[in-house]
Amino acid sequence: MTERHNTVTFKGQPLTLEGKPLETGQPVPDFNVLKTDLEPLTRQDLLGKTTILLSVPSLDTSVCSTETKRFNELAAKLENVQVVTVSMDLPFAQKRWCQAEAADNILPASDHRDASFGKNFGVLVRELRLLARAVWVIDPAGVVRYRQIVPEMTDEPDYDAAIGAAKKQA
Repeated sequence: MTERHNTVTFKGQPLTLEGKPLETGQPVPDFNVLKTDLEPLTRQDLLGKTTILLSVPSLDTSVCSTETKRFNELAAKLENVQVVTVSMDLPFAQKRWCQAEAADNILPASDHRDASFGKNFGVLVRELRLLARAVWVIDPAGVVRYRQIVPEMTDEPDYDAAIGAAKKQA
């Protein structure tokens, strides 16, 4: 497994990311995560629509919650764009979070079972077994058109850049 050091930090402490980084221009790799109804979500589910794909450490943290709520609000204003948030949280916890926050414009998905998303997208944090904070914009054909891996996991992503990239693809 490919390891990358010093790509991200958590509160200033360097961490190790496992997996090969997914770059712009590359097709989305295979992955298998669970939706809140325990049904699988795979690469095939991203095809045919522009997707803003988020990875966050945990919806139960303030920054992840803020980020996901913000993308939920922004998604309501976009046409033909879906927002998927992947974390290591259990599907039940994700469902509770969405209900509590009235987040009905995003699709949460859990990578807790085998971390296939984290490994295949290169954002699995070895030391924490969480996902690094990242944003990808995927075009309807399944090709990455924008990518940001946030260097400090406690920082928010560049919302404007992600939304701008999604609008170009929609």
